[in-house]
Amino acid sequence: MNDFYLPEGLPIPVPEPDGVSAPFWNGLRSERLLVQRCPACRTWQFGPEWICHACRRFDPVWEEVEPRGRIFSWERIWHPSHPALVGHRPYLVVLVELPEAGNIRMLGNLLGDPSQEVAIGASVVGVAEHHPDSTPAYSLLNWTLAT
Repeated sequence: MNDFYLPEGLPIPVPEPDGVSAPFWNGLRSERLLVQRCPACRTWQFGPEWICHACRRFDPVWEEVEPRGRIFSWERIWHPSHPALVGHRPYLVVLVELPEAGNIRMLGNLLGDPSQEVAIGASVVGVAEHHPDSTPAYSLLNWTLAT
């Protein structure tokens, strides 16, 4: 038995061929949430890019942030979007806003009972879900309601 939120058989998330998101994925594998920030204008951004979304300077740096945020939006998923999800529904997906990182937003699964009440603005904490036996090994960022 595994401790995975969703069933095995889903596509493995890997960095793009150019490697721009590799620091994000590698950070999750070591229990760190890394987000890009421009060294010139100090703008936070996600998803990863080679240039700053605000000032267009190349090579934003990666900075560690606390995996804490608030639910900006959410969806209870009933329709299986992949064959591995047939029979494994519903599940919850949240769009989380990170106040510590300029209010950038990230998607992830909300752990716990899929029929639980979900409130916009609820505080959440990021939890890494590790898949060390996959090829390649990877980690996902899930969210859980803060206590």
